[in-house]
Amino acid sequence: MIATGNKAPAFALESSAGGTAKLADFAGKTVVLYFYPRDNTPGCTVEAQDFQAALPALTKAGAVVLGVSKDSLASHGKFAGKFGLQFPLLSDPDGKVLEAYGAWGEKSMYGKKMMGIIRSTVVIGPDGKVVRHWPKVSVKGHAAEVLDTVQALTAGAAPKAAPAAATTAAPAAQTAKSAKSVTKAKPKK
Repeated sequence: MIATGNKAPAFALESSAGGTAKLADFAGKTVVLYFYPRDNTPGCTVEAQDFQAALPALTKAGAVVLGVSKDSLASHGKFAGKFGLQFPLLSDPDGKVLEAYGAWGEKSMYGKKMMGIIRSTVVIGPDGKVVRHWPKVSVKGHAAEVLDTVQALTAGAAPKAAPAAATTAAPAAQTAKSAKSVTKAKPKK
């Protein structure tokens, strides 16, 4: 089970950037690990593009972004190329990492219950511990909320703990407002 303050489960997955990406490779950095159902689907494309748009600010805050799905490296390569994604996409074909992070389970699609990837995100601190976990993500505004958390962590402030309802589906206006306030809240010289 993923819980804030606990050590994040180790992983080693094949990466679209080449080779194997291991959590240990990112020791000392903040890791944004997001799980998504499938390359080239509408929601997954919007989410990836939003993380790509936030990537410069996330990188400036000392974070790396890693996307994880069961898709093949070939699929990841086409997806990343098509949308200009500059962060690695990791392939978890057997779903072991998905399960370890609580991103595999029962979900409902068109009224039918099935097992599948649960769209979720985990922010892992430089010490390898879970800083924040979004167990069910609503795509719109999510990358801005993750950016807020990473920037608060970098600034030395404790990330805002969202109420349970807001964790799964924060209103778009609220997250857009948060993203603007982070942009405006630059220290005066």
